Amino acid sequence: MSQADNTEAVREDGIINSVSGPVVTAADLDARMNDVVYVGDEGLMGEVIEIEGNLTTIQVYEETSGVGPGEPVENTGEPLSVDLGPGMLDSIYDGVQRPLDELEKKMGSAFLDRGVDAPGIDLEKQWEFTPTVSEGDAVEAGDVIGEVPETESITHRVMVPPNSEGGEISSIEAGSFTVEEPVAELDSGEEITMHQEWPVRRARPASEKQTPTVPLVSGQRIQDGLFPIAKGGTAAIPGPFGSGKTVTQHQLAKWSDADIVVYVGCGERGNEMTEVIEDFPELEDPKTGKPLMSRTCLIANTSNMPVAARESCIYTGVTIAEYFRDMGYDVALMADSTSRWAEAMREISSRLEEMPGEEGYPAYLSAALSEFYERAGLFENINGTEGSVSVIGAVSPPGGDFSEPVTQNTLRIVKTFWALDADLAERRHFPSINWNESYSLYRQQLDPWFRENVAEDYPEIRQWGVDVLDEEGELQEIVQLVGKDALPEDQQLTLEVARYLREAWLQQNAFHDVDTFCPPEKTYRMLQAIRTFNDEAFAALEAGVPVEEIIQIEAAPRLNRMGTAEEWDEFIEELEDDLESQLRELY
Repeated sequence: MSQADNTEAVREDGIINSVSGPVVTAADLDARMNDVVYVGDEGLMGEVIEIEGNLTTIQVYEETSGVGPGEPVENTGEPLSVDLGPGMLDSIYDGVQRPLDELEKKMGSAFLDRGVDAPGIDLEKQWEFTPTVSEGDAVEAGDVIGEVPETESITHRVMVPPNSEGGEISSIEAGSFTVEEPVAELDSGEEITMHQEWPVRRARPASEKQTPTVPLVSGQRIQDGLFPIAKGGTAAIPGPFGSGKTVTQHQLAKWSDADIVVYVGCGERGNEMTEVIEDFPELEDPKTGKPLMSRTCLIANTSNMPVAARESCIYTGVTIAEYFRDMGYDVALMADSTSRWAEAMREISSRLEEMPGEEGYPAYLSAALSEFYERAGLFENINGTEGSVSVIGAVSPPGGDFSEPVTQNTLRIVKTFWALDADLAERRHFPSINWNESYSLYRQQLDPWFRENVAEDYPEIRQWGVDVLDEEGELQEIVQLVGKDALPEDQQLTLEVARYLREAWLQQNAFHDVDTFCPPEKTYRMLQAIRTFNDEAFAALEAGVPVEEIIQIEAAPRLNRMGTAEEWDEFIEELEDDLESQLRELY
């Protein structure tokens, strides 16, 4: 329940005792932890976060200026929940699942008054329901009973609620229904609608969490080629201001092969979310040819929005992701950024006068991060389907200092680490992921997939690329002392090969129509072409050809054009032939 629609359950049984920013204390409030309450004469939405004796502490999800002691507090008796059902895709919500377009219509302005509310999904719209079960069929919690064409790309699967006792279908029929109208009835008398509610702080149930073995293909060479993430995996993208965190997440949201994308803008600048909101409706989904927004749900909680709502928006996003996971979909959740979420927790914690941990963050920062990332995974759902939630969180360490608490605690949890580098960004090397600091712990379990679906020698040739880049890192220290010309010829040639690895393979243009997305097969073939140059060049060097002649062959610079070649397979095949023939002509 993202808002109190059931007004009969609301009771006025408390008064405001004190107000400190988004933290309000109320006296004489009969409430439980995490209950949703409405604060003050304007009915500002809040959540109970502490109970001590007669005083209840509430974090309010709206601006509290002008609210004073003595005003009423109403308790709904329900935890903070989200509305789940058809209509969530192609929507833009705030941190507590209020649809921003509906609020704008209510207000007639882009500037929203406090206390304005709207359901998370349209309760009046009719959806065309098609049953997938028949009368007399036995169903249990989580079972799919029908389908609704939610968008051009996604079929919404209507499920029995997870807390249902199940039973036999006594009546079900096709037709047009609103989300609150029963589409089926069980022999127990329970009516099933297309609308569910679920508390955001509680993970939806699943039968089993499995080991992921399929990569989440991003179309970004450095990620797919060197540091892959699995479907159902976790990744962190830390980096200083301007290093490309948001663009990297935009690329993942646009091009990853997840069925559904939930993008959470948590405390970032409004212009970054504006870019998402403007770009995504115009982008074409490469898998379906339909608008990208038809499989995307956006949660916009920008830096100028109330800080407390920032704390809840992460949970709102992951609960929506779990709902689609239960249908058997692969969902990618982008959280930009978890640092702003942690800062919101720090502010609330300090106003509660809790004992601070490192750098003022609450002592439970690590536990909160773990609880969030733990909801990612590849799951066997309670209905027998298989679905996944992949969580990719951006981290914004102040000054790019990776030793700060949010980054360090995140690194203990996630298994893929894409470290963004300000120096690479300044040199216009994008994605600015530092290949010496980044890592992926999914490589070994994903290698069988790459062997079967890309090439048998994919892991070996990738390891060759890693070894060359590692050797370059060691040689660069010597180069800075004595210069490149003082190195032996074989090491000079290694530096030249590594340069092509960096410039032709790892560097990628997100704004080029062809280079913005690179399938794994192309990633492999590009690396294979550089390996061909390496092998033939070292063969020529051993035959006595000077390194200057080797690196000046006409075909070598064409390695840098592989990424933007439209007919890339033919281009690379022809390039390999030219590299081989031109180098062999030298001896």
